Amino acid sequence: MATTQLSKRPSARRSTVAQKYAMAVSGLIMLGYLLVHMYGNLKFFQGQEKFDSYLHDTLPHMFYPYLPEGGALWIIRVLLLVAVVVHALAAVTLWRRNKKAAGYVGGKRYQTKQNRTGIQRSYASFTMRWGGVTLALFIIGHVAQMMPNWLSPGGASDSKYERTVNGFEIWWVVLLYTIGLLALGAHLWHGFWSALTTLGRNYSPTRRDSTWTTISIGLASLLTAGFLSVPFAIFFFGAGS
Repeated sequence: MATTQLSKRPSARRSTVAQKYAMAVSGLIMLGYLLVHMYGNLKFFQGQEKFDSYLHDTLPHMFYPYLPEGGALWIIRVLLLVAVVVHALAAVTLWRRNKKAAGYVGGKRYQTKQNRTGIQRSYASFTMRWGGVTLALFIIGHVAQMMPNWLSPGGASDSKYERTVNGFEIWWVVLLYTIGLLALGAHLWHGFWSALTTLGRNYSPTRRDSTWTTISIGLASLLTAGFLSVPFAIFFFGAGS
């Protein structure tokens, strides 16, 4: 009996480590996509013709004729979908294990004098857990908005430039987009640092002493500001009208 229990423990450890590595690698894949996606979004400021041409002509013909038309886009979509699914499953698995290890019973954690409700939360756990849920809802809404005539607040159009302008002229669309991007920034701030720690690239004993903390904050700020620049320019300054 004792031998069986001992043999299970190393296996559990390896599984947890594997889950953390899966989260780190899939997160970095999504980060790479976000950087490219932000670059594409910023082409909005070059005008309708170049923005639509980039989306309708340039992207579908990446690596053509070595890949068929649209082939590279489908490879990216499949890779991104796999990364999202792996990231989400690993996050849920690790959350359940942490919850079990923390001694949750009946939805509450063990009682402490510091927190009489029996529930202890750190900024990181709150940001990553609920920020991830917020991001999932944001991604679904954003994809639906950008797909031709699926969800078109402000008016449908065959032009993605026009759909972007139509949507971001509405205050509640801009508000929801801003909430989603702030959740993304907070998620990246902690997630990028954690991913590098998991992959052995962060050697500082504390977050404050780590140079990667500054880089994480800068990267999160860059992506948040980059993505928000388009809706803010449309809503507050009338860009594209």
